[in-house]
Amino acid sequence: MIIENTGLNGMTSDLGHLDESAEKLGFVRWQWEYTRATYDLKLEDNASRETYFVRFNTRAVEGKLENPNAVLSIEAVYLGRATFPHGLDYESQVPQQILNIANQRLEQLRKLLA
Repeated sequence: MIIENTGLNGMTSDLGHLDESAEKLGFVRWQWEYTRATYDLKLEDNASRETYFVRFNTRAVEGKLENPNAVLSIEAVYLGRATFPHGLDYESQVPQQILNIANQRLEQLRKLLA
């Protein structure tokens, strides 16, 4: 599922500030290369014992990712259910509680980056 209207799509931030802000909220920069990076937030639903991830992609618009001063632009934000052995199912129904937490964290991230 693509999460619309987060206010994050198109925002820019230097890598150091984005990493610090995202980490405060539980996001981890997992996949990265010289011009793009993916941040994930793991959310667990105790009722169904399912794991969900909020994921957003970034792309460098100035510099490269090994430089903390590189400027990144945030792209679409996704929410998906973890599947075995790896991957995310973006088509699954997401419990409202998980969606609420995801939206709350994304709003907090938007405020930290503003």
